[in-house]
Amino acid sequence: LLSLGTGTNSEFDKTYTAEEAAKWGPLRWILAIQQMTNAASSYMTDYYLSIVFQARHSQNNYLRVQENALTGTTTEMDDASEANMELLVQVGEKLLKKPVSKDSPETYEEALKRFAKLLSDRKKLRANKASY
Repeated sequence: LLSLGTGTNSEFDKTYTAEEAAKWGPLRWILAIQQMTNAASSYMTDYYLSIVFQARHSQNNYLRVQENALTGTTTEMDDASEANMELLVQVGEKLLKKPVSKDSPETYEEALKRFAKLLSDRKKLRANKASY
């Protein structure tokens, strides 16, 4: 399972200050809570799937690709401007160089190559079985 996230800004402690939040009205609170809920949903889905694949001794069959430190316009899903698309390309290129987890030195780039080979090998195996 290759799980591709849309990215989040889950560093809420660095995003909002108590002084700012004290001045928010109801609409601003709704937006902040929605962002937090979306991030929590993403984390919980990843956690759940990781546990399921580990329990089945298949953790190499699951890869979640997600940037959790988006900033500025890269967090806006309705901004398809050329400038924002270029920023998102940069985010993706930087993400490829990051480690998949704190426990593994494997980068996303290495993990995606490994995953692509795994999928290719399995497809070849199925094709060989079907030809018999």
